[in-house]
Amino acid sequence: MLSFLKEHKFKFIGYGLLLIIGIIFPIVSPNRYYLTVATLGFIYAIAVYGLNLIVGYLGQLSLAQAGFFGLGAYTSGLLMLKLDLNFWLALPLAAIITTILAVLVGLISFRTKGHYFVILTLCIGVIINLVIEKWDSLTGGVRGLIGIPLPNPIGPLEFKTLESQYYLVFVFLLITIYVMNRISSSLLGRTFRSIRNSEDLASTLGINVMYNKLLGFAIAAFFTGIAGALYASYIRFLGPEISTHHLTFEFLLFLLIGGQATVAGPLVGTLIASVITESLQFAQEYRMVIFGLMLILIVRFFPGGAVGEARKLKVKVTDFYNRRKAGNYPSGPGAGSSKGKLGVPSKGESHVTKN
Repeated sequence: MLSFLKEHKFKFIGYGLLLIIGIIFPIVSPNRYYLTVATLGFIYAIAVYGLNLIVGYLGQLSLAQAGFFGLGAYTSGLLMLKLDLNFWLALPLAAIITTILAVLVGLISFRTKGHYFVILTLCIGVIINLVIEKWDSLTGGVRGLIGIPLPNPIGPLEFKTLESQYYLVFVFLLITIYVMNRISSSLLGRTFRSIRNSEDLASTLGINVMYNKLLGFAIAAFFTGIAGALYASYIRFLGPEISTHHLTFEFLLFLLIGGQATVAGPLVGTLIASVITESLQFAQEYRMVIFGLMLILIVRFFPGGAVGEARKLKVKVTDFYNRRKAGNYPSGPGAGSSKGKLGVPSKGESHVTKN
């Protein structure tokens, strides 16, 4: 037990800090604006966790995530507005409907590979956006949906204030992180990574590649649908722009900033991008240009993202510390002697000790 805690101490420290900061943030936040930004950041992070499962673990670049996000949001909003359903019924139904559509899309798209898969998923996202925009009698078209209800109370717990909605989204974020961490460290996560590394080799080992791709795609769409439903009840207004490919590219940028195939990467990347976005309010018209330059720099110089690069630094520091502890790095008064790193006499130095 102690060895397990020692081995995963950094992970437990990270979870503890996330829990503490998440709980006290509404208390120490200087104004409600920062609370709004944090809540939206958490919602987007849930969607990015879904994208991370496809891109980071399965190695499949899907550009349909904004379409699934919009589908989850509109499904939840329509169920509450048209059918007067409870939020707690509309949310899982929206996630399930989004998952079913994702499976149908996956059955077609996973028969292609490489850039063909990318183009096909991009087309699927565009089709979803066009349906939302043009089906005026159902979705409201360009006018969108207005007056989406707040989440229904759970006993004495009500969600009418900004703080209560923040904590609601934060709880869903924690659940998402827990599930993704379990997947990452499980046999399923290792199966996904083996498919990412080599589909042919995975198939040779007896892995059902098509089934596992569909499973990963479905799980990702499920959490993206949940994020969309949370967004609908938080903003209370929906427009077709939430399902455009621009949002997909933003999700992808968030993931690359934080780091692919990492548990903390989607959250770290989303929060960093949210801070940058708010700092660039004066240059909103050049926002995508700035994000494009950031994407190029990240791919060129920091391919592992913030979490990936921090992990590499941790490995280097740990390796240096272990070598130093083992005596491989000389220190102290004898550090400048002619002996090598392991204390072996250098070339030309006698092995015979003088009396």
